[in-house]
This record gives sequence, C-alpha cells and structure tokens, in this order.
Amino acid sequence: MFRLQCVRPCLRRLFHQGVGSRDYVREGLQVCSTDDQVLDVVAKNRTKLTVEHVSCAVRMLWDFQKERPELLRTVHLIKCHPQFLTLRVLAENKISLMDDLTLVDMLYAFLRLTVEPHDSLVQQMVSEAWRRIDRLPMSSLSKFAVILSDQLLHSSPLMGHITNILDQKLSSIDNGRVLAALMVSVSNLVSTRLRDALISRAECLLDTTDPLNYSTPRRMVQFLRSIKYIHRPLLEKCNEIFLRNITRLDAENISIILGLYQSLQFNNCDFRLAAKERLIELIDTSTDPYSFSKLFVALAPISSAEIRERLENTILLVADEFSAHQALAVVEALEEIQSRNFSLLNKIASVIQKKLHVYRVIEVARITQALFLLHYQNPELFAALRTILVSSLQRSFYPYEVTMLTRVLSMLPSPRLDEGVVQHVDEVIAQCNLSELNTISFAIAKWIRTDPSYRHNTHSKYVRLLQRLSQCGRERLQTADRLDLVLDETKFAPGEWFEEMLLEETLITLNRMIDQINPSNIADLAFFLTRTNRLHPPLLDRIASVAIEHIDEIHFSATYPTLLPFSVLNYEPAHVDELYDACIKRFTPHISSFDPHLLVLLAYCLALADHFPEELIREIFTIDFLGKLDCQLESLNDSLKMRTKQRLMELNRAVCLECPEFQVPWFHERYCQHLQKKVNGSVSPVQQQIHTMLGGVLGGINFVQAAVITPYFYTIDFVCKLDKHLKPLSYSGPSTLQISERGKVLWDSNSLENSRDELPAGAHRVAIDFMDSKFFCKNSHHVKGEALMRKRHLEILGYRVVQIPHFEWNSMELSTPHAWKRYLRKKILG
Repeated sequence: MFRLQCVRPCLRRLFHQGVGSRDYVREGLQVCSTDDQVLDVVAKNRTKLTVEHVSCAVRMLWDFQKERPELLRTVHLIKCHPQFLTLRVLAENKISLMDDLTLVDMLYAFLRLTVEPHDSLVQQMVSEAWRRIDRLPMSSLSKFAVILSDQLLHSSPLMGHITNILDQKLSSIDNGRVLAALMVSVSNLVSTRLRDALISRAECLLDTTDPLNYSTPRRMVQFLRSIKYIHRPLLEKCNEIFLRNITRLDAENISIILGLYQSLQFNNCDFRLAAKERLIELIDTSTDPYSFSKLFVALAPISSAEIRERLENTILLVADEFSAHQALAVVEALEEIQSRNFSLLNKIASVIQKKLHVYRVIEVARITQALFLLHYQNPELFAALRTILVSSLQRSFYPYEVTMLTRVLSMLPSPRLDEGVVQHVDEVIAQCNLSELNTISFAIAKWIRTDPSYRHNTHSKYVRLLQRLSQCGRERLQTADRLDLVLDETKFAPGEWFEEMLLEETLITLNRMIDQINPSNIADLAFFLTRTNRLHPPLLDRIASVAIEHIDEIHFSATYPTLLPFSVLNYEPAHVDELYDACIKRFTPHISSFDPHLLVLLAYCLALADHFPEELIREIFTIDFLGKLDCQLESLNDSLKMRTKQRLMELNRAVCLECPEFQVPWFHERYCQHLQKKVNGSVSPVQQQIHTMLGGVLGGINFVQAAVITPYFYTIDFVCKLDKHLKPLSYSGPSTLQISERGKVLWDSNSLENSRDELPAGAHRVAIDFMDSKFFCKNSHHVKGEALMRKRHLEILGYRVVQIPHFEWNSMELSTPHAWKRYLRKKILG
C-alpha cells in the first residue's frame, strides 16, 4: 500500500512531462495551409516562439509563395503584415541560437520574401554565416553562395572564400543541384584549372542526375555563358536532358535556354525545332500578360511569318498590362525580328515611357538601342533616354557599362557631344579590354562624322581619344601573357580601327604565345585568323601540327573552324593532306550529330580545298537531310539563313562539276535565276576600262562579251573566242550558255542557230576575270581559296582562265593605254 502511494507521484510527473513535451505551436504551424493561418499562429503564440518555430513559419511562408505562379504571389502582403515583422524581430534576436542549416535556410527565405539586403536582420545573418563558413555543409554553402550572388556580391572577398572551399571540397560534392548553384555563383572568380575541374565534375554528376530535373543542367549552361566558354560535351549532355523534358518546359524556361544558347553561339537544330513546336502548343494556354510576354520573346524570333503575325496581334491586346521588364523584353524581341507593326511598337513604347523611372541604366541603354534600330520616331522619348544615358555615363566607372552607354549614345543624332562625356570616357579607357576599346572606337568614328567642329580642329578631343585608345590597346597586348584571354577579348574586335591600329600588334602577341596553342583553343585562334583575312604562316603551321597530333582531343564540331583558315586563305602547311585527312576522320563518325547548316558549311569549307568526302557529300544530298535543313532554316536569323542557302548552292555546283561520279543533280537553277534578277548589273569603272582595252586588243567590241553567265551560274567579267592560231573570233549577237538534258555545255542564242555558236576545230573560249582585293589575303598577293575553286570550275566548263589581279592592273608599270593593251595581249594571246 505504501509502495503504491510512493509510485503514484512519479507516474503523475511522468504523465505531465509526456503531455508537456508535445509542441502545440509546431503542430499548429504544420496544419496550416495558407499564409494567413501561419501568421495567425504566430500572433497567438508570440511569447512561446522558439528558433525552430520561427524557422518553420518563415519556411512555410516562402513554400506557399513559390508554389504559386508569379502573378498570384502575395509577397507584398506578407511583407506588410505586422506578424511578419514579429518573425523578423524574433529571428534577429535568436541568430546565435540557430544551427548552420537553419541560419542559411532562414536567410534565403527572408530574402525571397523581399526583405531588403540592407536590413539589419539580413546583415547580421550574413555576418554570422560568414563566421561559420568553413563548417557549413556543401548544400548550405551552395545556398549561401546564391544569396550573395543575388546581392551582387559576385566578386566579394566572401565569394572568394567560398570559391576556395569549393576548390578544396569539389570531389566530395555528389549532388548536381548543389554543384550547379555553386558554379554559377563563383563563375566570376574561377581559374582555368578550377573551370576545367568544375566542368569535369559536372559531366560526371549529370550522368547520375534525375533525367526529369532540367534546372540543374540549365544552371550548368548558365555557368558556361557566364565564363564565356563553349564546352561542347557538357552542352550536348545538357541539351539531351532539355530535349527529354521539352513537353514539361514552359515558355519562360525555353526562353532562358534559347537565350543562353544564343550567347554561347551554340545552335542545336533538334532543340530549336522541338522548342518551336512546344511554344506553338502553348499559345492558346498563355493568356495572361506574364506568360504571353515570355512566349512572345521565345517564339517570335524562330517562328514563321504567319505565327509572328498571330503573336503580334495577340500581344497588342495585352500590351497595356505589361510590367516595365516585360515591355523591355518584348521591344527587344521586336527589334530582333525587325517588326514593322508600328501600332504594337507605339503601344510598347508608351508603356516604357510611363515606367522609365523603374529601369536600371543598362536597361535604358537596351531600350534605346532597340527603339533606334526599329526606326521608332518619338523625339520626346529619345530626349528623355539621352538625358538618362548621359547622366549615368558621367557617374559610372564600370568599363562594360561606360562602353555600352558610349556605344548607344553614339547611335542617337546629336550636333555635338558634351565635353564631360568625352572626358569621362577618357578616364575609364585604361580599364577597358580590347573588345571594349574597339567598341568605343566605333562610337568615336560616328561622333567624328556628325560633329561639325571636327572639320575645323584636327587636334580635337576625338583625335586625342583615338590616340589614347591606341596607346591603351598596345599596352594591353604587350603586357598580355594568356592566349585564351587575348582570344576572348578579340573575338568580336576586328573592325576598321582595330585592323589599322592593333591588328599587327595582336598578331605579334599571338606569335609570342605560340607555345600556348592547344586543342582547346585552336578553333578560336583559327577562326580569328580567318576573320582577319591575313596570312600568318607561323600560327597556321602551329595550328596544323597541334590538330594533327591531338585530333582526338578536339571536339568533332571544332574541325570546321580549325580547317577554315586553310581553305579560305588557301594556305597549305607542310602536312596539309595529313591535316585534312585527320579532321575528316575525326568528324565522319559524328556526321549525324551536326546541325544541318553547320554540316553544309563544313562541306563547303572542304570543297574550297578540293576535298569531297563521299560519306559527307552523300549525307547532305539526301531528301531527309535537305528536308531537315529546310525546317532548321525557318528558325535561323536572316543572315545565317541566306549564307547557308548560298553555300549549299555553291557546294551543289562544286559536286556536280568536280565529282560527277556521285551523281548529285543540279537543283539550284531557279534559285540562281532568282538571284540573278536581284543582282545589280552595274559595271565598275575598271571593268569598263578593261572592256574598252579588250576591244582594242582583239580588234573590236564585237570580239568580246561582258558579264557572261555560265552553266551553274558563274558570271564572268569578259569572254572571247580564239581559233587554233590564237586569232579572235567575233560574236554575231548576244549569246548565253545553256545545259542540255545530258549535261552537255551548249551555246545558245535567241536569234541564231546553235550551230552558229559552235566553236571551230581547235578553237577555245577565254574567260577574263578582273580580281579585286576580295580575292586576295590582305597582307599579301596570295590568292584565296574561293578564287582558286572558281578557276577550277571554269576550266572544267571549257574555259582557259585569264586572271587580272588589281595590283597588276593598277601598278605604276601599267599607267598608259599602250601598256594596258600590251599587258592584255600578253595575258590572252601569249
């Protein structure tokens, strides 16, 4: 009995402790299904809230918000709620009690709920996270890095510390999502070694990543865009995941991916076609301004004219409801497609004008550029834009920002530029890279053309600025020690000022770094040399030797830019056949992986150098391939579309003439006839001069024909006929060449019988071509590949080809009519 009485108080205490251990506040939070319910629980239990309660409430508030579409979120209402202020105060008071995971998660949620970065709560939480940074788990470190990036602390010492931790612990990361977020956050600070290590780890983790998770590969592509580095194996892996998820992607994600690809100059036909189909499916379900603006930005540039018209008509109805940033995105899309829908343009510009105060300075520059290129007429709006740009330029010291503002300002009509702007640009120039210097030179050239004071003052502010640009450019090249950096800065540089002032110094610098040429940068270097249009044997020889030795380390698609300078500039290194054979062997197993337009460009590049790999040619001239190419052309920009069509025609012509055994039909007759109608038939003064001289040499104008169109549509400047004794034969009327059904070359005339144009036995036709500077490399008299291919083809068509180089015709030796005639007589008659 006494023993039971003793046990009873113990049982009572245990029972009370069990009941007391239940966390009623937490249970109350867990059953909440709305923001208001969470905030009600906070209000009723203010004095009982622990760190865990505050963390749970804040996390739930953000979880409710992120599950909703952007338009339906109520973050602004939460932020103004008095109980949210309670949560902020409690969180700030309990920072020291938070564990590492809670600290970072709560900081992330508060920022997503739009608490300002300068708020004392955020400041203290960031400071506390910094103190604990070395012990944070990688998942929390990843989230903390995202937080810092959102606060524009990409290059801060704190981000540098995170980069160092990432470098040390990279091999321990086994979550692709964690790695991808870290990659994007530290992209400003990665070294070449760490870049390669990150990419290698990312490739490994993608193989184990959930194939339905497309946000991780999207961040990896974003990392490549941020560091301006094209790593095709990683891009292709990411692209495969995007394609598998195409039916799950919304317009916003497709727009982001297409934008990333465009920045990286990575064209993937399969994704563009799948994205286009998916976006067309989304047209009917995208009814609100937010989703439709995303759809328009993604679909308009890659759609047909009919779809574009439908999109423009729809967006006209919702344009008044656009936010400032939606209007900006749409006006840039209108500029990209060169829209002429002035009703829509006026409405978008009206929205922009009302919200002009919302935009950041770079966004104002983008708006100005888009409206100017669309030929929009609104002096009041442009005056307001110009005022903002000038004011912002004079305050900015970021080189990329000053460069962009300078370029956009130079577009706007203005009688004279403010002296303060020129002075400020001059102060920033020393910090600019080669690409930025080149951009500023374009702007100065425009100001010189529009400023009347320049004509009266040769020592003007512009001359001094150009001299300073040249000086800074040379100093930057002379102190450069990394080939990859120079190639990156000169990727878009060549222009009139760059070629005149810095190109020679650039080639000297590249030659100094010749030992840094490796499989990863030869494609960029080769492409740069092609664009300069200059022959530089030491660099080309080094590219050839590296390509031959390390061909397996070069991505198959990089064989095209690698071969380009050798074909275009007609340069043959010591082992030229080995180079072409190695590249052909490298890409042949991957022919089906090329984008159709790139395969056409590659085949044309090879044709210039008289290489026609049978497997490549047979692949291109199949019905399936040409159908796929047609589909792709619809989604390409106009310039690339026209270039691809032209190269396909030239490849078709080359194969018909040089490889008849492939039995590829000539199917560009109508295309060439259409082009011929659009060609300007004007003749240059030099051609008129040569025509007159030829008449004197051959015995009269009736012995020579001008602008002769051959089979396969080459246009020859002049043609004459010589008998077996090299005596000129006269033409009785205007005649043209035709192709018979059997492919035989026939001369035909509208007024004469075919037999009249038949050549006598032993006679031949002479094609006389004036070769202006475009047929030669810029720094020599070396003939380019296109001129050689043209000569081969004309000879196959039965002509003896006489080429008149511009530097011979315009030389001091040929300065009299007698000398010109003697020159022509020697060239034609021997």
